[in-house]
Amino acid sequence: MKFGVFLGPFHRVGENPTLAIERDLELVEWLDKLGFDEAWIGEHHSAGWEIISSPEVFIAAAAQRTNRIKLGTGVVSLPYHHPLMVANRMVQLDHMTYGRVLFGVGPGALPGDAYMMGIPHELQRERMDESLGIILRLFTETEPITYQSDWFELKEGLLQLRPYQRPYMHTAVASVQSPAGVTLAGKHGCSVLTITVPRDPSAGPSDLQGLWSIAEESAAEHGNTMNRDDWRLVLPCHLAETRKEALDDARMGAGRYLREYSEGTNGRKAVFDGPLDKVIDHMADTGSWIIGTPDDCIEALERLGEQSGGFGAFLVQTIDWAPREKMLRSYELMARYVMPHFQGSVLGTAASNQWAADRQDELVSGRVRAIDRARQAYADRAG
Repeated sequence: MKFGVFLGPFHRVGENPTLAIERDLELVEWLDKLGFDEAWIGEHHSAGWEIISSPEVFIAAAAQRTNRIKLGTGVVSLPYHHPLMVANRMVQLDHMTYGRVLFGVGPGALPGDAYMMGIPHELQRERMDESLGIILRLFTETEPITYQSDWFELKEGLLQLRPYQRPYMHTAVASVQSPAGVTLAGKHGCSVLTITVPRDPSAGPSDLQGLWSIAEESAAEHGNTMNRDDWRLVLPCHLAETRKEALDDARMGAGRYLREYSEGTNGRKAVFDGPLDKVIDHMADTGSWIIGTPDDCIEALERLGEQSGGFGAFLVQTIDWAPREKMLRSYELMARYVMPHFQGSVLGTAASNQWAADRQDELVSGRVRAIDRARQAYADRAG
């Protein structure tokens, strides 16, 4: 299983945005050192909490600070851009990162973004479909493409650079509640990036197995095959040495995130009518968020595997809801104890430890004989 983050990001209004973005970059550096596989960066233009407007710019900066971690757009809102410009930027990033870039796409999540650009909300998904089809053609075709749409025009479009990764970088389609995302993923031969708990938590958890079935049906219809190993599930998560500590670390920040942003800013229906400081307990108890110890996280991911039928990557939906050192510690605990459980990296050390324990009498007696022999040899020489 791969591990990574889905970095909106979510920073509370009132904080210094310059420092918030710097913390985001520092987090990606930390994840790279810890051995995380991926970091996906969002695109948003309104509402004040998710303050990265260009994931491509952020990725270019993060790539200079990191060595191994892959960096993805999480996601580019395709209806907001001309397809040629998106394709050009992604290919340039592919070269600048020497193939570490991932391409995530979506229709646009915040209604305020589309509203400011005069984009009808009901047309966003079909425009994403149209745009993605053209972008994939630009990635792969070497003859100029001419295409006339009711919202963009392409006249003999051709990329100057071919993708660094062949045939092109890994591409994923965001999916939340509607079947649109998984349908398009199957149609275009892309992977699925599922926000396991929707932006509107009151709607309940996503029907993971149902969504995957739709993706497989769409893929089969278009001659493609879906791969569960490329299916990424996204969920908020915070870990500490004890469950109480984890809950207390993020208690007020989590309550403010849900009440001030999800409900207060975006108008989502309240999912919990209790006090703010009990929001995190409710969300953890219902399985909407993973809050607890590394063992709690392992159990939660195993349950997700059963609920989904199997997936290949877990992404932490990063929320700036706890003190900085606590958040960094949470990712360290995940890297030290959760990731090895699913990646098999401790199988060798565990097997070697068990082997030695099973043979301790034989091994210790051999060591004792060797010491006795050395002593006797010394005594013989001295005599």
